Amino acid sequence: MHLIENMEQYLKIVNVKAREILDSRGNPTVEAEVTVRGENPKTDLITGRATVPSGASTGKFEAAEIRDGEDRYLGAGVKKAVTNVNTIINEMLIGQNALNQRRIDRMMLSEDGTDNKSKLGANAILAVSMANLNACAKALNIFTYKFTGGISACKMPMPMMNILNGGAHSSNNIDVQEFMILPVGATTFKEGLRWCAEVYHALKKLLKDKNLSVAVGDEGGFAPDLNNEMEVLDLIIEAVKKAGYIPEKDFKISLDVAASEWKAEVTGKYKLPKKGIELTTDELIDMWSDIVDRYPIFSIEDPLDEEDWDGWKKITEKLGRKIHLVGDDLFVTNVERLKKGIKEKCANAILIKPNQIGSITETIKAVQMAQSHGYIAIMSHRSGETEDTTIADLAVGLNTGFIKTGAPCRSERTAKYNQLLRIEEKL
Repeated sequence: MHLIENMEQYLKIVNVKAREILDSRGNPTVEAEVTVRGENPKTDLITGRATVPSGASTGKFEAAEIRDGEDRYLGAGVKKAVTNVNTIINEMLIGQNALNQRRIDRMMLSEDGTDNKSKLGANAILAVSMANLNACAKALNIFTYKFTGGISACKMPMPMMNILNGGAHSSNNIDVQEFMILPVGATTFKEGLRWCAEVYHALKKLLKDKNLSVAVGDEGGFAPDLNNEMEVLDLIIEAVKKAGYIPEKDFKISLDVAASEWKAEVTGKYKLPKKGIELTTDELIDMWSDIVDRYPIFSIEDPLDEEDWDGWKKITEKLGRKIHLVGDDLFVTNVERLKKGIKEKCANAILIKPNQIGSITETIKAVQMAQSHGYIAIMSHRSGETEDTTIADLAVGLNTGFIKTGAPCRSERTAKYNQLLRIEEKL
């Protein structure tokens, strides 16, 4: 970059603005724009934009979204969060150097002052945090992944592609929330994405041939009524073979159980909400162990409740050398909960959802802590998504190695995959 005049004014924030938009489920969410001065402070203004997703299956320890609770949008409006951005956050950040992401985030967190961001709202803080990151990358004329990771950003993530939905993501009779495929035999992201799309279409044809529904759930995966989870896994194996690939060698399977939604408060057992079956922790662990023995499983996400620490110790001891046990509701992208998991030997992987914790800086800390202790970090979307692609850049910038962002269906999901195709060309 050539010498910049008035360097002290370069990339200073001149405006922060938010608005209420819709996510992929038709619910309101926050979109923010951060505008900075470019090379010529008199004429150049650069704006970065970001939007915040929301989850249907959420952990109780996640940072707090602010919702209005009024008649608008059945109480789900985000006018309060938008107002917080347009007043408090805007006034606070004007004149700050956007390049200092840590300071920008720290100022917002300090102003909020709560443990769970319930004053300003995690949806308000994260929207501005991501928009600031994107503004800096845009001003420097580089991809956001490059601004995030610098020369160390070099690893394309493997897609963990959701091809069949159950649980809270669909109205079918399957209790497990997500069934995902991983193209472990592919040599590039582009090739892996193609393989996954081919299996997805092979599965669609199989379902049609069996007169089963090919309607899709929140994340684009199919959502037919099937007898049980084993039938789902058998169908996926059949689809992999129909597409011309070999299970285990070319593809592995991951499950997102979301077992926190199965915990029965009265009995303390796990109750599968759609089947009505009750299981103890040990019985549930045995069920997962049986599935791991019978199928090419790569990982199981949230196989137990977010507060069942003793159960997590047991399942990690039993299955932790065979597969990845992923803490989503267990860790909620929070370094304090992750520290506890590391200390007590619970799980060996963490799901990374920026809106669970509420800022880019805290997201980076969670990834770095996980990686430094041998846990894999998996960048993830939410069920209520937008066309924002920041998590695709974060996956590469932070070298997570894996990304969950839904089926090759619905533009809010494919937007992330398409951004990763662009990034792979750069790398």
